[in-house]
Amino acid sequence: MVTTRIYMKDKALPHNHRSSLSVGIIGGGIAGSTIALRLAELGINVEIFEEGISLVNGPPICHLHAGGNLYREISDEQCITLLQQSIDSLKVFPHTVNVRPTVIAVPKPDKGDPVNLIPRLSKLQSFYRQSVEQDPTNQVIGHPDGYFKLYEQNDLERLSQQSMPTHPESFDDWMIPVAKNLDLNQFKYPLALVQEYGWSVFRLAATANLALDKLPTCQIHTQSKVTHVSQQTDLGWQIEYQQYDSGCQDYVTHRLEVDYLINACGFQTGLIDDMARQQRSRLVEFKAAYVTQWPDNQGCWPEVIFHGERGTPDGMAQLTPYPDGYFQLHGMTEDITLFKQGLAKSTATSAQPKLADGFIRKIKSGWDNQEIHTRSERAIRHMSRFVPNYKTAVVGGKPLFGAQQIPGDDVTLRAADVSFAGKRYARTEIVKASSALSAANSIVEQLHAEGLFQAQVDGMNIAQAFPVTRSLSVKDIEAYAISLAHQRGYPEALAKTLSYDLKK
Repeated sequence: MVTTRIYMKDKALPHNHRSSLSVGIIGGGIAGSTIALRLAELGINVEIFEEGISLVNGPPICHLHAGGNLYREISDEQCITLLQQSIDSLKVFPHTVNVRPTVIAVPKPDKGDPVNLIPRLSKLQSFYRQSVEQDPTNQVIGHPDGYFKLYEQNDLERLSQQSMPTHPESFDDWMIPVAKNLDLNQFKYPLALVQEYGWSVFRLAATANLALDKLPTCQIHTQSKVTHVSQQTDLGWQIEYQQYDSGCQDYVTHRLEVDYLINACGFQTGLIDDMARQQRSRLVEFKAAYVTQWPDNQGCWPEVIFHGERGTPDGMAQLTPYPDGYFQLHGMTEDITLFKQGLAKSTATSAQPKLADGFIRKIKSGWDNQEIHTRSERAIRHMSRFVPNYKTAVVGGKPLFGAQQIPGDDVTLRAADVSFAGKRYARTEIVKASSALSAANSIVEQLHAEGLFQAQVDGMNIAQAFPVTRSLSVKDIEAYAISLAHQRGYPEALAKTLSYDLKK
């Protein structure tokens, strides 16, 4: 039975920089949590609602898109946007990144030509160099001169004869396991090594949970499902939600009012749009990545991207390394990462695309063990086409999975952050996690524009904007991340820090 309690939420104790503004954020994923951090650090009163038992638990985040080089189909402008967003994100979340480069390889059967990638890489390198010249603190992915390096087949044949380094210190060191394990005759040349790092969803989650818990301006409502929102004239919103009460072992209905509402519900953003009577065209796509362990692995691997045509049997393959011989695999085919009928579109009567019931069951209740093994083994076979020895890898755990929203109708869109509709209402629409900070900054600007928040933030650098978030130690973040991995049923290797000092 659900009982109802109606009340106005008591404000937390004031502090020196507290604003009278209150903001409700529905959704505690990477977007909602980053926005909550940004606003709460400014002294704005934040109420964040999350259905799960902890924050940041959604689609598989594994890659910091510092240039978007995984996606050759997107525009140069999107790549530059992703690079800038990644630089800013690294400055806010320095302990969440796995420091290792990414290799881009084009198989011979693929229609693409790796030479066509070089102008974009040069453009990104130039942008990064200018960014560092303007602000030296932007040098967060190595020296601009080393943003990328190209390798011809004879370079890799030479490297394949060298001993495997235990601690990579140069680009060539990172390429040695690649050179030793790839069938070098299968690829077009050159291969490109790029300074795009990995990103740990578990350490992001740990950072958000730890920092928001320290901020007196933020109230976290986990195990809370928002059931209704309504605008109270032009002055704010009422949020009705059900929260699990362990005392009575039942869900209790609450209501509270906020001055501004942010819809950060990820793939369920359309549900709140419908409640708020805000129509929006969007796509939702269900995806999964697979956790594998490669006992025969030797050396420290970079991430490796094998380009391919999306949705075909030759779809892109992605090999993402973690400590202890664990690798996360993507295969952009309908039998691996993508799913038949896994893409849904909003309608004229609802802003919420309707995924098939089977996908919702996976999100809410988990996967059938047989399907975990079937799809993981397909991912292993797909990877072994390019890395023959990978056939000895085994299933390492359940998939990382979720549904991803894409605003509009372009399934290739990657750089998006936030949109505003109606009065005192914003919706986040990030496709990549690195866009979350951009969304947060845009919301701060909007609050200024609407006259709701007057504190001066122009010229405030990242360190000044996130003092509590940046004060967390790598030790505390990693320990909390490992506990989250255990809680969520994943190997702790996915939460551990992977970091090497990379020289030119």
